[in-house]
Amino acid sequence: MDQEQQQLNGAMRNVSINTNGLATNLNGHSSSSKGGSSDETDNVRVHSAAAVSGGSGSAVGTSKATNAAAATATNANANAFQIQTASAADKKKMVYELCQQLLLTDEQVQELTYRILHELRRGLAKDTHPKANVKCFVTYVQDLPNGNERGKFLALDLGGTNFRVLLIHLQENNDFQMESRIYAIPQHIMIGSGIQLFDHIAECLSNFMAEHNVYSERLPLGFTFSFPLRQLGLTKGLLATWTKGFDCAGVVDEDVVQLLKDAIARRGDVQIDICAILNDTTGTLMSCAWKNHSCKIGLIVGTGSNACYVEKVEEAELFDGDHRKPHVLINTEWGAFGDNGALDFVRTEFDKDIDSHSINPGKQTFEKMISGMYMGELVRLVLAKMTQNGILFNGQGSEVLFTRGLFFTKYVSEIEADEPGTFTNCRLVLEELGLSNATDGDCANVRYICECVSKRAAHLVSAGIATLINKMDEPHVTVGVDGSVYRFHPKFHNLMVEKISQLIKPGITFDLMLSEDGSGRGAALVAAVACREDLVNNK
Repeated sequence: MDQEQQQLNGAMRNVSINTNGLATNLNGHSSSSKGGSSDETDNVRVHSAAAVSGGSGSAVGTSKATNAAAATATNANANAFQIQTASAADKKKMVYELCQQLLLTDEQVQELTYRILHELRRGLAKDTHPKANVKCFVTYVQDLPNGNERGKFLALDLGGTNFRVLLIHLQENNDFQMESRIYAIPQHIMIGSGIQLFDHIAECLSNFMAEHNVYSERLPLGFTFSFPLRQLGLTKGLLATWTKGFDCAGVVDEDVVQLLKDAIARRGDVQIDICAILNDTTGTLMSCAWKNHSCKIGLIVGTGSNACYVEKVEEAELFDGDHRKPHVLINTEWGAFGDNGALDFVRTEFDKDIDSHSINPGKQTFEKMISGMYMGELVRLVLAKMTQNGILFNGQGSEVLFTRGLFFTKYVSEIEADEPGTFTNCRLVLEELGLSNATDGDCANVRYICECVSKRAAHLVSAGIATLINKMDEPHVTVGVDGSVYRFHPKFHNLMVEKISQLIKPGITFDLMLSEDGSGRGAALVAAVACREDLVNNK
């Protein structure tokens, strides 16, 4: 890290607040923090007391320690009292000052676009791909829906403790019929053998086909598999590692399509052609492209975050498929952007706290600054710090506020949905947190903190999308978007539109399109397009 970046990091992390003579280093550690360490202000006071005491010997040493402790306690209490009794305007200014580290300047966002492009190129290039954080995996999807896809298709959506089976009938005029069912995966199967898992899936597939009267039909299937996957073809992908609580033996580094085929063959009762394996980001793009043929980017902003886009085959150096077709979909896996330190210049103490307490420290750095899994906790950390410093709630917090994971991301959306000057939702949320005595000033400050965290997330995502749009360099691009944060946050869409507009090249236009069931309908569409191409190639 160069000297300029170190200075920038320091400036971002060490905000000192001075208001009407009140001074508190809000980025230090309070006496109640881990290990009971004192902050830098306390250290200065201890040294001052020691210097005044002077002398030597045990009696003097004891006196020095006593005087230092007394001075520290007195000054700390006085400082806390001053903050708690500060005016609402002063407290608002303190909140504003601390939150500046959560807001990205135009220069920082521009720098992000340069760094994201650099990492995308590293992922696409054969020589640098092995060490790249943004992997830019080839999906082997080369054709988008053209609206002429017809017929019945199955989709299997596996990405968590439940999975879905869908039957989709694509009809004329972008019309379709869809039936689906959710099946649970018992805990003992999640940590059992791979054979158990895929036998369970095959059994549920068979039952579903019987229930929907397609038991005797031979149907194409698209398989959404939302775990880290190294694809070797449209119907071949090796599991890199299990996540989300799964740990089935005998699956890592194996072809999951073949494992499903084997399970179906062991039953011998249904006829299914697995036409494609994909992740939910690819499904999102395909689902939108069926209705809007200018859709060339798929984006997920939900529990996690990822993006895929249409790339020229000559840019995708790892692609070993059909070079007669000009394009291939690339799954960026951009959640890992910054794992090499590229985001350190905008990371805060709160981001580092999130990371250190996560199940994967040092991994998915970009995702942890954006996604719904972490957004609520980021807000909670800021609220807790300001409460401990006496700025919020008169310094009186609650057990829920100080407990990790209990400020849900949905609270951020609810609080920001309040009309300006009203705090109805905010007060309901605070009551759930055990904070029933909040003033209007507290509520306004809580909302500002939520706005800072969500705006930063939207701007980070926008930097990534603008980079992809500029790299593709097409006159107009539609971005298909799915995920709970984008879908339910009241301002996320507008924040993205505003920031992307500032970052894209002159002359390029774009729009954001909400996806409809990318992991389900999108999977069926990938299968439909694959079948369409097979028919063309076999004529």
